[in-house]
Amino acid sequence: MKAVKLMNRTDQKYVTNVSGMLNLLSLVGNDYYVQEIDGVRISNYRTLYWDDAATHGFFRTHICGKLPRVKVRARTYVDSDLSFLEIKFKNNHGKTKKKRTQVASIDSVLHQLEGEGFLTEKTGLTFGDIRPTVGNRFSRITLVNKSMTERLTIDFGIKFDNQETGVDAEADGVVVIELKRDGLVFSPVLSKLRRLRIMPSGFSKYCIGTAMTNSSLPLGLLKERLQYVRRLTTE
Repeated sequence: MKAVKLMNRTDQKYVTNVSGMLNLLSLVGNDYYVQEIDGVRISNYRTLYWDDAATHGFFRTHICGKLPRVKVRARTYVDSDLSFLEIKFKNNHGKTKKKRTQVASIDSVLHQLEGEGFLTEKTGLTFGDIRPTVGNRFSRITLVNKSMTERLTIDFGIKFDNQETGVDAEADGVVVIELKRDGLVFSPVLSKLRRLRIMPSGFSKYCIGTAMTNSSLPLGLLKERLQYVRRLTTE
């Protein structure tokens, strides 16, 4: 995994259900390694996002598809008890660059005990400019191709909680597959996804979670995607 950090990468997301995930896993075993930690191949994550305190500008920029854009989040890798404050930038060419710094916990950032210097250095913002909004929890399987040029993450069991509204929501039937690779190098999973008719589909856990837990915000282009997510959740 250390050899496949992909901090400057191209991302492509796909959305399916649990059946689609199981079918895909049955097809890719010869092409990928699976991340295993202490004998466990499913890892658990907790994430909390921050947004513009006045207008939810990060959310609005994202749902409109504007570039460049930024995300601010703290993430805990639950099983290893490691936490990071992360800044994700997507540039005008659609490439994602991630910067992060280790912190004691999500709560330490939430209570502004650490992380502000890193935030200001990377974005020019302070915690006075942004506020915690939506959080999520999910489970992940991580695959690495044998050429060590990509990671394939498979997220499921997704649950949301909103710091502003107090509303919780679930997307348990949804599986989010993300192909993360150096540029457009060959990927063995693409033919398998086409075979299973799992098509590229933009999906942001941040945006979907925000839309499902804060009814006061505009949905814009998210309306159709949200309907699809709800269909998958009820299947």
